[in-house]
Amino acid sequence: MKNLRQKLLLCLAAVSAVLSAVLSATAAQALQVTDDRGVTVNFAQPPQRIVSLLPSLTETVCELGQCQRLVGVDRYSDFPLSVRALAQVGGGLDPNIEAIVALKPDVVLMATSSRVGERLQSLGIKVVALEPKSHADVKRMLEKIGQVLDVPDAQRVWRVIDAGVLAAAQSLPTSVKNTRVYFEVNRAPYAAGANSFIGETLTRLGAQNIVTASLGPFPKLNPEFVVRANPDVIMVGDRNYAGMQGRSGWTGIRAIRERRVCVFTVAQSDVVVRPGPRMAEGARIMAQCLEAMQGTPGKAP
Repeated sequence: MKNLRQKLLLCLAAVSAVLSAVLSATAAQALQVTDDRGVTVNFAQPPQRIVSLLPSLTETVCELGQCQRLVGVDRYSDFPLSVRALAQVGGGLDPNIEAIVALKPDVVLMATSSRVGERLQSLGIKVVALEPKSHADVKRMLEKIGQVLDVPDAQRVWRVIDAGVLAAAQSLPTSVKNTRVYFEVNRAPYAAGANSFIGETLTRLGAQNIVTASLGPFPKLNPEFVVRANPDVIMVGDRNYAGMQGRSGWTGIRAIRERRVCVFTVAQSDVVVRPGPRMAEGARIMAQCLEAMQGTPGKAP
């Protein structure tokens, strides 16, 4: 009887150990993330079916080696090339709810400015909202998406970005320092302010942004503001350049008068204006503009 009791106790101990291991493994799989809305989202396990409604978020998922988890994207997500084959669910701010639901996502990644978060949540779909506007935001976004995907050391991507921006800055001659720049992100005109990720990159490159941090990351400006600021160099995407010289008083701006305007191609603009893994490449594009504008006046390609 004593031997039988000992065997039963040993069996119970073994079962307890197995259950403990299973519970520990389950707990290890569970995770939670607090997004930019301040909302904490809980996951029983890392999501395997992801819909992304912002190009920078799409690129980040892929840069972290998890492109295969994406099942749908917004219409503007086009990099890397593989995501173009995915289902498109419309614009990021106001996408097609039915199309998203049909994809049966474990989570939807979107901007905080998107108008569909509450609706998706009411349908039982988990939402993580992230909208990077500064370098610190991008670093935090990488960390948050790394948590969602359960990818260790997601910050390695930030270290590569940071090193790339530094290298771009170090490649520039001292003559570039203190060049006064106006960066237009939309012909309204909306500009990149000094505390936006674009403005912070310009600062690291040694340039001076005519749009101060007090105006916000991406303020809408009175065109007269740019005329009075009289920048040395203008950076603008090809989609927004048309008609710029015809604006009242703008022909007197030094950058336009001396043809120191860098007009980025659509592909270059997509790199420069997306706060994500390609920010170092964006820094190199802006650095090339600044260096080109130090020579003979002329519109940079």
